[in-house]
Amino acid sequence: MSKLRNRVYESELLRLQTEFVKLQEWVRHTGARVVVLFEGRDAAGKGGTIKRITEYLSPRVARVAALPAPTERERGQWYYQRYVAHLPTAGEITLFDRSWYNRAGVEKVMGFCSAEEHSRFLTETPVFERLLIDDGILLRKYWFSVSQAEQLRRFAKRRNDPRRQWKLSPMDTEAVYRWEDYSRARDEMMAATDVPTSPWYVVESEIKKHARLNMMAHLLSTIPYGEVTHEKVTLPSAPVVTGDYQRPDRGLYNYVDDYAGRLAAG
Repeated sequence: MSKLRNRVYESELLRLQTEFVKLQEWVRHTGARVVVLFEGRDAAGKGGTIKRITEYLSPRVARVAALPAPTERERGQWYYQRYVAHLPTAGEITLFDRSWYNRAGVEKVMGFCSAEEHSRFLTETPVFERLLIDDGILLRKYWFSVSQAEQLRRFAKRRNDPRRQWKLSPMDTEAVYRWEDYSRARDEMMAATDVPTSPWYVVESEIKKHARLNMMAHLLSTIPYGEVTHEKVTLPSAPVVTGDYQRPDRGLYNYVDDYAGRLAAG
């Protein structure tokens, strides 16, 4: 497959990001509630796509929910309870960087839940999601698909890059040795939860930049948003001086050293 040239990618990414700003304003204006689930294997490109979507959005409107492992108290709750707490109110978007589907993936494969809990999850999740949809939530589910060889290449890149090493955990490396177990768990999950009222959309993620554009364009195409007209903002042509204010002496404050200036001076 031929890769997009960077110029084409950057141009289309900016266009899509502009559309996401329009979507955000439509959500705020109409009081819509949008939930987007990002699932897939480790290093499949979920986080990078979320970053591009939210880059120009208000964190007060578009929130990212990336929940850590449950606490002891949370393990005693109704399974969906801690996820429900992050659902949007009117005028908000929630992007789940992994979601309640942890039970169908890592919890199933690593033995963090019982067979009975896993079976109940597969039965109850379509019902749970139907309740969200019936209440007016716009729910979208995306599975990022990556090959075993590409995942291993990305893991090696993380291991060798000090800026990315935090992304590689023992749980991630364990996934390398349990590829087929995760595949079987995914297949079970899809068979039980890919239903007409709440379908899964698979994003081929072998090329990250393609995956980002494909997913972003698809999500926008599934929501009937429109452009919201804003009152035009007027600004003065020059700074406004309204009185005899005198700025205090600079010596009264602690200023940050001009580190960048020293770099610029060579």
